[in-house]
Parts: sequence; structure tokens; C-alpha cells
Amino acid sequence: MGQYIVLDLEWNQSPAGKEGAMDRLPFEIIEIGAVKLNASLQIISEFHRLIRPRVYRQMHFKISEVTHMSMEELDTEGEQFETAVKEFLEWCGDDYRFCTWGSMDLTELQRNMVYHGMELPFPSPLFYYDLQKIYALIQGKKEKESLDTVVEELQIAEDRPFHRALDDAYYTGCVMREMDFYSMMEYFSVDYYRPPEKEGDEIYLEFPGYAKFISRQYATKEEVLGERRVTEMVCYKCRRTLRKKIRWFSSNQKFYFCLAVCPEHGYMKGKIRMKKSEDGSFFAVKTTKLVGEDGAAQIEKKKEEAKKKRGERNKAKRIEKRMSGQAEKTG
Repeated sequence: MGQYIVLDLEWNQSPAGKEGAMDRLPFEIIEIGAVKLNASLQIISEFHRLIRPRVYRQMHFKISEVTHMSMEELDTEGEQFETAVKEFLEWCGDDYRFCTWGSMDLTELQRNMVYHGMELPFPSPLFYYDLQKIYALIQGKKEKESLDTVVEELQIAEDRPFHRALDDAYYTGCVMREMDFYSMMEYFSVDYYRPPEKEGDEIYLEFPGYAKFISRQYATKEEVLGERRVTEMVCYKCRRTLRKKIRWFSSNQKFYFCLAVCPEHGYMKGKIRMKKSEDGSFFAVKTTKLVGEDGAAQIEKKKEEAKKKRGERNKAKRIEKRMSGQAEKTG
């Protein structure tokens, strides 16, 4: 790997919220900021462009409040999106890996490029480093912290403002240099904007401590869950197909959990995140992880909680149905 491109974007959205948003472009990029790091994690170059918006011609109040940008500034100093992105990609060069703080930037970059009729030059799957996730792993924390909090924790000099694309990219690059990145670089991430289209493209990855499987796309959630490759549990240590102690269950139709047992390595937790692609189809991101007795007990607890919630929902539906029937009789 030659160099690292630390990317940060600012985007605007409909002032009316989701009701006024365009499905194909919920967030319109208005600023691109990036820094380039060499193998020694030293910043060697910076890139910055403002973009003149075409879709959302009024600033959302929260965006304006956080970034202090105005539509007048964007109209006066901004470039066309296509021009800015072409210049950005030329600046990136040929041998690099993207790094971001969080998981949204590359997805939104691609979504904006497709909206503007641009071809995507990135490999598929697109691997990158989510430095927010990696920092949390280094710290042994489940909660992911904000960039400004981490900058303060690492005692990085705050000589630039936050919440502008180039400045946030700069601070992210500084965090990357200070957080012992190379000790955790095995934990790369996968961007989900272009999920696998056919079985041969499905992705299986192994990391220290867990494995990940990304399925191809299906028309419905039921079809996803009906696919054996999605629901089977295989020990990533010994490749043995496992017996499930607790079958797949869910309380919200988005996350599914199960518990399996490997005779050699013990309990293995399965988790499926159901995700929706740009065309409305569904795909699964399954992670499998070896857990101890405490982890197994947590899955047992989740199952009981899901069962209780399901019972409460069913009870509420029965009451509503009974009351509706009584209302029709009295009416």
C-alpha cells in the first residue's frame, strides 16, 4: 500500500427533512476535504473544494449551524460537483487506501457520483479503514467516540476549527498517526454501497476474533433468511458446521441473533444485520464470533426479551382488534 487518503465530506439535506428529500440523493455533498499520508503516517498533501449545490438550494438549519457555511458562499466559491470529484481523484493518484471517521463518507460520495452520471472508478468490494471503529477497538470500547473527543483524549493541538471537511480530515489524519494504527490495520472495513450481485461475488472475511459474510442481494427479507449460506453457522477456527443451541430470532426485523456450539471451540454468537441496497433489494451482513459463558447468557437474555416484546405486541393487537369489533357493533 502506497499512501492513505483521509477523506471527510460535508453535505446538505432537505430543509423539510425526510419528507422533502429526494430518494436518490438524501444528502448532497457541498464540501470535499482530504489529506494524504505517506507510509510513515505523515501528512504530505491536502485537498479542498467547495461544491455548488443543485438539488437542495436552501441550507438545512443544522448544517448551517454546525459548518457556518452559507448558500451564498457555495454559489460564489463552489465548483461543479463533477469537476471537484475529477480533481480529487486525480489528486489521490493510483496507489492508496481510503480512511474515514465513520462509515458514511464513501457511500455518500458514490451515491452523489451516480446521481451526477459519473462512473465509479473504485474496486468492488471497496475496502477502507474506518478510523473511528479502529480507535474504539484499540481502546476496548463498544461506544464510538466523536472526532473532537478523541483529539482531546490524544492531546492533539486544536489549532484548527472542527466541522469543516479539510479540518476534520486533518484531525483524523493526526489521530491516525497517534493511535498505533499499524497494530490494528487488519481491521479494515467494507463499503456497502455496491453489495454483491450474485453468489460468486459474495464476501467472506476473517478478522482476529470474528468472521464476516456479506450475501448477495434478494428481493425480500424472507428470501435472504431462506438462504442457507446466510443462516448456517460455521466455526471460523475449524470450519465445522455447527449445531444451533438458539435458532435465529429478532425483535425488530433488522437484527437477528443466534447461538451455536462448536465441540472444539465452544459457544459462537451469530448476528445478521439486514441491509437495503439502492434499488430496494435486501442483503445480509452476518458476523460470527466466539463467546464465553457470559456471551451465551446475553444471547439467552436477548431471546427472552424478544419473546416478551413479541407477546406484548400480540396482546396489543388483540385488544385493538377486539375494541374495533365492539365499535363496529355499537356503530
